[in-house]
Parts: sequence; structure tokens; C-alpha cells
Amino acid sequence: MKTVARLLLAGIRLVNGSIALFAPRIFIGNLGSDATQNPAAVYAFRMFGIRTILVALELLWPKAEVRQRAVKQAPIIHASDTVAAFLASRSGQVPAQAGMTILAISSFNTLLALIMQKR
Repeated sequence: MKTVARLLLAGIRLVNGSIALFAPRIFIGNLGSDATQNPAAVYAFRMFGIRTILVALELLWPKAEVRQRAVKQAPIIHASDTVAAFLASRSGQVPAQAGMTILAISSFNTLLALIMQKR
């Protein structure tokens, strides 16, 4: 189960990170914003994208030590993402539907991160 959670989390991170890095306007539009009105959002999503891809690659790395470090760090990364999503949603910084979506994705990622931990 831990391996499945790790691989699933890596896949989610690769997809989301790639979209954020190479097509950030998709996420910006889904959050109810316009990249032409907020060009800094493109920059921010690209930074998020590369970070997300690198974390995913660490979860897939052949060396066990690298994978274990990524697994150990995953709960704090994803829990902080979940808190940020909750706060953005609650404050009205994003449309309600987008807020629910980012909160659901972040919460699911946090769950996967917790499943990966040794018992």
C-alpha cells in the first residue's frame, strides 16, 4: 500500500507540476484569474511547477535513501499545501468551485503522504 501511495503521489505531482511549469495559464484560468491581468501568477506557477516535479522525481528515484527522504518530507509539504488551499478557499481569494478543487487535491495528496509513512 505504501508503494502504491508513493507512485500515485509521484504521478499526481508530475502531472500537476508539468501543467504548472509548461502551461500555467490552465491553472490560472481555473482559479478564476487572467494571466494577462496577473502576469506574476505565471511566474509563481512555474516556480511551483518545477518544485513539484523535483519532489515527484525524488519519490521515483532509484536510490532508496533519496526516496526515503522524499517520503519523510511529504507530510509537511502536503499538509502546508492543504492549509494554504483551505485559507485561500475560506478567504474568498479563489472562486468557491476552484477552492473546493484545490482543497480536495491537496487533502488527497496529504492522505497519500501519510499512508507512505512507516507504522
